[in-house]
Amino acid sequence: MPPSPPPHRPAPPPPHHPEREPRTAIEGPETLADGTAVLRLRVRAVPENGKANAAVIVLVAKALGLPKSAVALVAGDTARLKTLHLDGDPEDLAARVERLWGR
Repeated sequence: MPPSPPPHRPAPPPPHHPEREPRTAIEGPETLADGTAVLRLRVRAVPENGKANAAVIVLVAKALGLPKSAVALVAGDTARLKTLHLDGDPEDLAARVERLWGR
């Protein structure tokens, strides 16, 4: 009788990276405990060497239809809460943000 094949072993699960988000997306508006309105984003990029900050800029620029050069990080370089500056006509930018905000 021929030898039986080795038992089937499932593939090991992929490595878990708790600091990495599964996707890059805009989740929508959110109100913080202090009443501040913010836009919740998730980025897949790791928070090292500015990669996550760059991903935030690319995501916001794309969502608003702006060039990356029109979006700048002005506060929160190493924090979860970021403040961005949008360069352009204030009325046009307000309309774009309102559409993104879902209002």
